[in-house]
Amino acid sequence: MEIKIQSIHFDATEKLQAFIEKKVAKLEKSYEDIQKVEVILKVVKPATVQNKEVNLTVNVPGKSLFVEKTSDTFEESVDLCVDSMKVQLQKMKEKTRDY
Repeated sequence: MEIKIQSIHFDATEKLQAFIEKKVAKLEKSYEDIQKVEVILKVVKPATVQNKEVNLTVNVPGKSLFVEKTSDTFEESVDLCVDSMKVQLQKMKEKTRDY
């Protein structure tokens, strides 16, 4: 599984990148066939409280799944994204198992 982290208009710290990689790696437990994961970090202007936006795109054979969450910190947004992506992957796994 390839993980690509992109931060727009700022530099993500090593600590944040390590956190994201650790969280995203757990998605493989939900679905083994993940080819590529793209994480895009954005700070939404103007500087309000809920201004850390994370887009998570997961590419699996024949499909691309997408989640976008905004919260106070990037860590919190990543957590929310990973949680809702797990749900999407579970649903997809159940659908493919039915066939």
